[in-house]
Order: sequence, then structure tokens, then C-alpha cells
Amino acid sequence: MIMMYPTFARRNSWLPTVFNDFFDTDFMPKANATAPAINVKETDKAYIVELAAPGMKKENFDVNINHEGNLVIKMEKKQEQKEENKNTRYLRREFSYSQYEQTLILPEDVDKEKIAAKVNDGVLTVDLPKIVKEEVKVARQINIG
Repeated sequence: MIMMYPTFARRNSWLPTVFNDFFDTDFMPKANATAPAINVKETDKAYIVELAAPGMKKENFDVNINHEGNLVIKMEKKQEQKEENKNTRYLRREFSYSQYEQTLILPEDVDKEKIAAKVNDGVLTVDLPKIVKEEVKVARQINIG
């Protein structure tokens, strides 16, 4: 079983507020969820983690194994909008910063050296292959005494 521990922070004002929705930009309107949706699937050969991340690119992610051997998925998106009013020569800037971090405690049967990740159509997919246990067949002659 994979255990998950989410942490996320959103900074768009002087005081950070943890209870705001994760995405709140002009590009991506406010959603009802406070964190990206995650699916975890298991096959005979692997666990597959899917994280919904619409509008995100691979540059927005950091996926790693920490010192405790847990999988850490981080998403970070910074957006700056500039709008210049030509009549008053006023420059207006809006900064948007979103950050999300998810820690997954991996089962002991995950081959941590072969973990792979990719982003496709707004979904981060992390493949966690299982350790292949080779069955050693012992063929030998048994002497009759």
C-alpha cells in the first residue's frame, strides 16, 4: 500500500493561506479541489501513480526519492502578468505562485532504481516497477544411499 502525505502552500497575498484552491490564475480558474487529484493503480509488474496537473509542463515538476526512501512529487508554477496602460504610462504587475508537494511512502517491493516519470496531456504519470524476484530452479541428482 502506498501512503500519501500532501503539503501545499499558496502565496498570492501578504499572508499565505493554505485553504485557498491550488489553481487560481487567469489561465486556470479556481477549481473546487484543494489539491490535484491522484490515482494509484497496481498491476502484476508495477504501481502507477497519476497526478492531474492541467496546464503544467515537465519543467513545473520535481520528482525524487528522499533520504527516507519515499517518493516526493513537487509542482511549482509561477506566473507574472504585465499590463501597460499607454495613457498614463503605468505598469501593473500581478504575481501568481502555486506550490504543491506530495510524499508517498513506497512499498518494499518497488525497484527504486527503475522509477520513471512523464507528463502527457496534463497528467503526470510515475511508473514504480516492482522488484522482479527470479525463481531459481535447483536441478540436481540426488544420490540414493
